[in-house]
Amino acid sequence: MENKKVFQVAKKIDKTIVSVFVLVLFLVAFGCLMVYSASFYSASVRFDNEYFFLFKQLLGVVLGIFAMIFFTFFDYHLLKKFRYIILAVSVVLLILVFVPGFGVQSYGANRWVNILGISLQPSEITKFALILFLASYLSENHEKIKTFKGLLPALIVAGVLCVLVIIEPSMSVTMCLAFLTFFMLIIGGINKKHTLLFTGLAGLCVPLLIISEPYRMKRLFAFLDPWVSPQGEGFQLIQSLYSLGNGGLFGVGLFESRQKYLFLPFAESDFIFSIIGEEFGLVGSLALIAVFGVLVYFLIKIGLNAKDRFGCLLSCGVGILIAVQTLLNVAVVTGSIPPTGLPLPFISSGGTSVAVFMAGVGVALNVHIQSKREKVG
Repeated sequence: MENKKVFQVAKKIDKTIVSVFVLVLFLVAFGCLMVYSASFYSASVRFDNEYFFLFKQLLGVVLGIFAMIFFTFFDYHLLKKFRYIILAVSVVLLILVFVPGFGVQSYGANRWVNILGISLQPSEITKFALILFLASYLSENHEKIKTFKGLLPALIVAGVLCVLVIIEPSMSVTMCLAFLTFFMLIIGGINKKHTLLFTGLAGLCVPLLIISEPYRMKRLFAFLDPWVSPQGEGFQLIQSLYSLGNGGLFGVGLFESRQKYLFLPFAESDFIFSIIGEEFGLVGSLALIAVFGVLVYFLIKIGLNAKDRFGCLLSCGVGILIAVQTLLNVAVVTGSIPPTGLPLPFISSGGTSVAVFMAGVGVALNVHIQSKREKVG
């Protein structure tokens, strides 16, 4: 009976559902186009197949579309029952990256697992497992979280996930998880004293994490002056800035980028925004950022209009994650913060990332549908 009502409401397609679907489909379609543009040469050289990265991206998008539609009509309240299972699976996958036979090492990092021939990036799943756990815990313990003792379970879970990710190592995803936790705690209702305390601790942790690893120190120095090591740590940032500078105001045109011809490393993934800036210019880059901004606006709006605290935190969590990850990616590519690897949501090459992000948007849409059903009922 409940599902029947949900479908009845969904039939009355409103502007929010249409807008979110259009925005997401535009982003993933544009992402596929840019993945091909940024990778066809390197894919031809490395794999003798110019469509190598495009085919992988298309698979992620197809899975993502099914996941988004499924979760749009899946009662988000049922997710709360599975939060510990999803969290446990996420932790197991993060551990498996270090297990021989399962973990796949690339460029000195253990960030992928291979299960039955399928390659997954556990940290992408971890982000949404954390959103689900925090949304569940904060919604059930609204008064308790005003005390430090009440905050401990949320902090411990987030801390464990951050530790597992940082030892991969992946400081960028760790920062993403930390920002996500911080903003969700604020929305959840923590007091100002704890907000200031966590802000101060975060300010201390970041430099400590940088100092703890020599390669992070090199990246910091490369950020401060990439020309000190133009063929070393500063190479990628310099090539990224060349790409953006070459794009000018309106860009050199689709498929016309020069930096993707093996000058810019990871052009199809972490630095795909550089290729977008080169081919579409400042105007195109700002337009893309605006699309992300509108999508985040709709997700936050859905959360604020949710019928319960759990739905509010779920939808806002998805919106916050997209906003934080987009801003961090753009900041790295433009040289605003030290270089670190983090994909641009829906756009960068990575099947796990695009599929999971689309599933997250589907959950937010179900929050919207059920909120409308409540008003209709």
